[in-house]
Amino acid sequence: MFRTLTSLGRLARAGITLARYDAIFPREYQEKFPPTIKAFAAFTRLFSRRGEAENPGERLARALEKLGPTYVKFGQVLATRADVVGQRFARGLSRLQDQMPAFDQKIAISALEKELGGELADWFVDFKEPVNAASVAQVHRATTIDGRDVAVKILRPGVEQRLAKDIRAMQLGAKLVQRFVPATKRMEPVKFVDTVARATELETDLRLEAASASELAEAATLAENYCVPDVDWERSGKRVLTTSWVEGIPLTDIDRIDDAGIDREALANTLTRAFLTTAMETGVFHADMHAGNLFVDLDGNLWAVDFGIMGRIGREERRFLALILHGFLTRDYKGAAEAHFNAGYVPPRHSIDDFASALRAVGEPIFGKQADEVPMSRVLLQLFEITALFEMHLRPELILLQKTMVQSEGVARLLNPQHDMWGASAPVVEKWMKRELGPEGMALDFVDDLKRLRVSAKRLPGAIEDWAEAGARLRSGEIKLDEASLNRLAGQQREGRLWRWLGYGILAAAAGAAGASLYTAL
Repeated sequence: MFRTLTSLGRLARAGITLARYDAIFPREYQEKFPPTIKAFAAFTRLFSRRGEAENPGERLARALEKLGPTYVKFGQVLATRADVVGQRFARGLSRLQDQMPAFDQKIAISALEKELGGELADWFVDFKEPVNAASVAQVHRATTIDGRDVAVKILRPGVEQRLAKDIRAMQLGAKLVQRFVPATKRMEPVKFVDTVARATELETDLRLEAASASELAEAATLAENYCVPDVDWERSGKRVLTTSWVEGIPLTDIDRIDDAGIDREALANTLTRAFLTTAMETGVFHADMHAGNLFVDLDGNLWAVDFGIMGRIGREERRFLALILHGFLTRDYKGAAEAHFNAGYVPPRHSIDDFASALRAVGEPIFGKQADEVPMSRVLLQLFEITALFEMHLRPELILLQKTMVQSEGVARLLNPQHDMWGASAPVVEKWMKRELGPEGMALDFVDDLKRLRVSAKRLPGAIEDWAEAGARLRSGEIKLDEASLNRLAGQQREGRLWRWLGYGILAAAAGAAGASLYTAL
């Protein structure tokens, strides 16, 4: 009860803070609000502070900084979508990407010595003031005793407790929204917050980030011009992470990129393909690809840092994603619709043909057009309306993937406003599909099926024992069933027999096919 009241208090504080910065219903957008909202917006502005920034994005950024790291993450996603929130708004939010206030150098050194043990001089001959401060941690440039330049990341003091409180408040807010605004249920706000919460919790253990960096480094070798710094395991722990230093230009500094003569169009293509290659080839991807976490060196290589949030998707999800993307790339809307249905994204009671037609209504107006010709806000609105029409539910396992697709496309458009995401994606998607749907993919499917069959066979004796025990307890009268339960159980038994005999038939057919193949091979 006390925690609930505390969370309600934090939600109220968030609302008041946003109102004080005129960031809930900004005055610049007053004419776009319906009459009821206009009246409420005018009321909230009675509490706003005078003399705040003229840019509504900057006002929101300041409010989010005041609220803490969990809210800052939300703002970082918005900052990459100038095509949705507007260039002016995005510029104001951009300060959230790498301009957070740093904490004291003495506190940083104390935390490092406590984590690694010993004195600072035992590990580094030089340890500079922070070069970057983000919402969860800050980074120092240092030189090891063996002469290597490294980046040392140190968690903010007390950040774990702050994040936990914010997450509890957001979880309560999601439950309230889902309960009192029924239209939001299909978007699964509770599951969304739970997924983000879990990712944020993992972000506060830098040992896990070190493992993620190492894992992504292996995946990055499959993408062209995509690099990840090496982890210094000896100088890393729960609250400290040390990696090799990246000498590059942050993607937030477009002027320096131009002065260095780097091809921004090629860099934007590299970014899109790097994300898709690692996600589709290995199921692992950097899930926080805002511009402050990305650098480019003088050779045009893209470097990623900050691996606190790592995304992972299974092989089946990757296949459905490829089929959906391929459907849009080739204008095969029926194929894209079937992929949605096969993946379970759309309830089976709807028509595949109707859904394909709806996808066509979204895809055709933007096909072959450059990014600056497409009003992305309108496209997103159309997609949202379609998902509502066909009762599509948010898939929690794809939340980070969707979020990162939004981020990477937004950063790519910062580099090149004419960036064609579909054109950049095509080579990666087509290569993966040729392999996945060809002989190699079929062989992998067969191996996966055998593995699942082996696991099921191992579980069978235990399941039989459980049923035998339940039957014995039922006969002894220890378990009693009413008439409705008995009728339901009888139906399940008939259905179970049907599926069992169907399974026997499939196994027999598979055994026959395997025998025939073996005979032919011999």
